[in-house]
Amino acid sequence: MDKVRFGIVGFGNMGSGHMKYLSSGEVAGASVEALCDINPEKLETAKQKYPSIKLFGDMESMLNNAEVDAVLIATPHYDHPPLAIQALRRGIHTLIEKPAGVYTKQVQEMNREAEKSGRVFGIMYNQRTNPLYQKLRELVQSDELGVLKRINWIIDWYRPQSYYDSGGWRATWAGEGGGVLLNQDPHQLDLWQWICGMPKRVRAFCSFGKYHNIEVEDEVTAYMEYENGATGVFITSTAMTPETNRLEVLGDKGKVVIENNTMEFYRLRMPERQFNREFKGGFGKPECWKCEIPVEPGSGGQHREITQNFVNAILKGTELLAPAVEGINGLQISNAMHLSSWINDWVDIPVKEDLFYEKLKERIEASTYNEARCPPPL
Repeated sequence: MDKVRFGIVGFGNMGSGHMKYLSSGEVAGASVEALCDINPEKLETAKQKYPSIKLFGDMESMLNNAEVDAVLIATPHYDHPPLAIQALRRGIHTLIEKPAGVYTKQVQEMNREAEKSGRVFGIMYNQRTNPLYQKLRELVQSDELGVLKRINWIIDWYRPQSYYDSGGWRATWAGEGGGVLLNQDPHQLDLWQWICGMPKRVRAFCSFGKYHNIEVEDEVTAYMEYENGATGVFITSTAMTPETNRLEVLGDKGKVVIENNTMEFYRLRMPERQFNREFKGGFGKPECWKCEIPVEPGSGGQHREITQNFVNAILKGTELLAPAVEGINGLQISNAMHLSSWINDWVDIPVKEDLFYEKLKERIEASTYNEARCPPPL
């Protein structure tokens, strides 16, 4: 194979964006052969923009009637696992949008199918291409920060009520499966575990419809604990403006702060734990240097780079930057946050998936989103 022929699944905001760069030849070794969407109006729009692309009303028809080697799934969250499973069982390489799914029980099944298929299976965690986060991960893994002690991330995404009113499925348990944690924060929760590893337990406080007329969470404060005693605080909202995006990772050798697209590294000449044991004065602290860390400019290749990496994995055997089987990790954290708030208690990771699913179904069944053409995915 010298070219990967794509079929795009879903022509909404994300699907149309992927179609644009793929059809323009911006990914070497890739072409777009077909597109499918269950909405006839979107297909008509696609027909006007891309007259040479084969169009279908569902993925099965596309796989039966178009020659595609890979699919890029850009549909609502609940649909990612069943569509990925369908494609993988047909021997099709599969790239899915984030999140991996809504609940871990669903994603576990998808991951098992991917492992059996032997096909390349990727997820659109495009923030893994950002040089700032790549550098921070390198610093953590190379022990520049020493033993991690604390992680703090405040991340706001302002959304007015009109955003939620733009679609009946938005911000409903049946249509979307969650709020800020599942819609806006999958990248941050993925980066959290990609850089710092998985916490062992979570205690979260989610506010549902606190600032908007919605069913799901629009503000969250969560506390996490790690096996080594390190702690983390994750604060997020869609109601705060001006917005904040500040990440702090502190170890016994120093601290990194990422904010306003810049990195600051405060390096201790002596590890804090060693200083604490050896210092004999009254007041004192280790000498600290503010270091300049070389970081490539810009935000990385983002979606195009993830897609290029996926194509290279198919054609050349290149290692995936974002394997989709890792998508369950960030979802474990968000599921734990939801469940902790629902039961008002600590939740261990991995989450008790049957308990989470039971609590989620209760909310789906009471959801205001009940269009006949798209029933709750129970």
